[in-house]
This record gives sequence, structure tokens and C-alpha cells, in this order.
Amino acid sequence: MLQFLWSLGAFVVALGILITVHEYGHFWVARRCGVKVERFSIGFGKTLLRRIGKDGTEYTLALIPLGGYVKMLDGRVDEVPASMQSQAFNAKTVWQRIAIVAAGPLANFAFAILAFYLMFLIGVPTVRPVIGEVAPQSIAAEAQIAPTSVITRVGDRATVDWEAVNLALVEYIGNDELSLTVEDGNSGRSRTVELDLRDWQVQPDKEPLFVSLGMMPWRPAISNELALVTEEGAAFEAGVRVGDKLMAINGEPYRDWPQLVSLVEANAGTPVVLTLQRQFNSLEITVVPRGEPGADGKLVGKIGVSPLAEPWPEAYRIDLSYGVLDSVMPALQRTGQLVELTVKTIGKLFTGDLAVSNLSGPISIAQGAGSSAGYGLVYFLGFLALISVNLGIINLLPLPVLDGGHLLYFAVEVLTGKPVPERIQDFGYRIGSALVLMLMIIAIVNDVARL
Repeated sequence: MLQFLWSLGAFVVALGILITVHEYGHFWVARRCGVKVERFSIGFGKTLLRRIGKDGTEYTLALIPLGGYVKMLDGRVDEVPASMQSQAFNAKTVWQRIAIVAAGPLANFAFAILAFYLMFLIGVPTVRPVIGEVAPQSIAAEAQIAPTSVITRVGDRATVDWEAVNLALVEYIGNDELSLTVEDGNSGRSRTVELDLRDWQVQPDKEPLFVSLGMMPWRPAISNELALVTEEGAAFEAGVRVGDKLMAINGEPYRDWPQLVSLVEANAGTPVVLTLQRQFNSLEITVVPRGEPGADGKLVGKIGVSPLAEPWPEAYRIDLSYGVLDSVMPALQRTGQLVELTVKTIGKLFTGDLAVSNLSGPISIAQGAGSSAGYGLVYFLGFLALISVNLGIINLLPLPVLDGGHLLYFAVEVLTGKPVPERIQDFGYRIGSALVLMLMIIAIVNDVARL
């Protein structure tokens, strides 16, 4: 329940920030173009807060935080007094109207740059993309990629950490091959290998792309000592404490952490006997794993313990931190890369290279917001930048109900010298609304299926 409330809270905060940024882009440019803004609303439905500004604009915060709008004076919608005709949106030149509509998505891109700038200014602790294991008979194994290799480039993109590797791999979904540059962990020599992607099975909602290629990140060794025993968990209730060392499970010698995880998860409600070493004493404690719903709806056993891991070697750790001026270029580059990859990903959805089952909706976004916020401010900033870029690009799609649809109509007006007839515009809005609603339904169904 606490995790749900945390995710919900982070989702509302993230969405509120991004919607405000988007609508403020429209608002700011509209005011600069001399358009009277009647209402600036964050959210839809019942008004929670309302204030009339000195500029005569009504500022509102509404109940449903799934969008927002800027209501401008418009002769196509309302009767406009003759004295205010010059302040109406429809009275402005086509280029002014283009600027007002385009300002929303552009504000999202500008915010992404700012978020990445702050992220790099604060510093992002991360690790080098060192391969720990290569799955047998995988695409990586067939390319003869060895454990301890470091991935330095995916195609022509440099990769400093696993996030950079995963982002770069998105571009190759649906391709037949991929060039990967790896550095030998022992000799330091670099070589480029070709990966055959024709049989690449992509499930980005379930696992990172590099894992689906057969590459598992290197992790520090996990000891048999317990570093965390949650007080509300079954293990603490049975008497297990931090610092206890696992020696055996149900009479079998302890081998590794996955052994315990597999046994506990498969035995919800069934007693598990743990043989522990506490200082110089040997103890046998019976723990009954508590069942919690898993991804497939079945009960999964949990006892509330975590092991002690060895520290990361200094050579594997990276702190992506830059100065006040030096943070600008990485922020621009990361935003540009996300824009490019998002556009290509949308294209792959239309070509069928990426299944529509990979579309995510508000539930997945809420989970991502909660997870990133839980890791800290820098990760939440990165999440905000990612969603802001996606929001900007989606709004530029040429669907009449979105900003991109309005821009399409204005482009026709520029070419023909006259506005698109209102009858055609209305028909386009109906089609656009139906398509957007269909995409939303697919995304929500995908979200529910992943629960």
C-alpha cells in the first residue's frame, strides 16, 4: 500500500510539472503575441483552486491531473467584442498561431535539457558496462563476446554505462545486425564484433535490451551475510537478525543467493528451515514465507531479507558530474539522443518492428515515477526529462486533436493562402480523437496485463 501511495504521489508531481511546463509554453508565447488568455488550467474536471490574476487570466487547479489547457480568446468559439478582436487567437497571423501551438512541445524539450543539465551538475553515480556473464547459445555468445569485456560503443554511439548501452540498442530493434565495440577486461585491447539480430526477441517491458542479447552486467560478489532484515517481514518475526550468516537451507548447504530466493518464492506458506551462524553460535530458525501476488497473479513467497554485497571496485565506478558550463553539452546531447530514439521507436511501431504490446500508459509511468523518485533526485530528474521528451514528440504527431494536427492545418494554410475549412477540421478532430483514445486504451490494457 505504501509503495502504491508513493508511486501515485510521484506520478502526480511528475505529471503536474510536465503539464505545467507544456501549457506555460503555449501561455507565454500567446501573451507575447498579444492574445488574451482567459484560463490557464492544470488538470480537468472539478476546480480545486482558483485565482484571477492581475492580467485577467483565471488560473485553476482541477481534480483530474491527466492534462491541462490554455483557453484563449477565439472568435471561432465565442462571440468576441469588436474592441477585443485584435486579441483573439484566430485574428493573429498564421506564423503567430504556429508559434503559439509549437511552444508547448518546445517547452517540453527545453525542460528536458534543463532537467538533464541539473542531473549532470549534481552528478550521477553509475558503473561502467562490464559484462559479468554471457548466456550460452545467445546472440552475444555466438558473437564470441567474453565475460569481463567492457562495452565501449554500440554502433557509432559511445557508451559509458549500462543506461547508455540500453538507449543505444533501442535504435537497432528490427535491424538484422549490429556492430558492438568491446574492450578486453584483461588486455585492454578493443575489437568490434558483429551481432546477428535476425532472431532477436525483444521484450523491453520485461528485461533490458542487453539482457535479451545474452549479456548480464557484472555485479560484486554477494556474501552469505544478511545486510537487511525488515522488521515487518517473516524472517524478523521468526528471529533472524542482521549479521546472521546463511549456512544451510532445509538441511542443504548454502550455495548462493539465487538458491534461497528460488526456494522461498516457491514455498509461500510452507515452513523453510534456515541454518544460521550468529557470531560463534549455530542456529536453526524456521521461517514461513508470506505470499504476495507475483506478475502472473500467483503467490510468491517473501521473508524480508537482503544479503551483504561486496563494494564495487573503484575502476568500475563512474560519477557523471560536470561543471556549471560543462553540463550544457551533455544535457543537449542526451536530449537530442532521446528525441532521435523516440522518433525512431514510434516509426518502428508503425512498421511493426516493435509490437504495440510495448506501449506503456499511466500505470507504467506511475511505477517509473515511484521507482526513480525512490532512488533519489538525480534519477527523478532523468525520469522527468525522458517523459518530457516523449510528451513533446507525441504532441507533435500530425493528429488533429494534438498540437501536431493544428500545425498540419497551419502548414496547409501557409501553402494555400487560406485556412482549412472548418468542416474538414471538425472531421479531422473526430478521427484524431478516436485514434488517440484507441492508443490510450491499448496502453492501459498493456499496463494492466503487466501487473
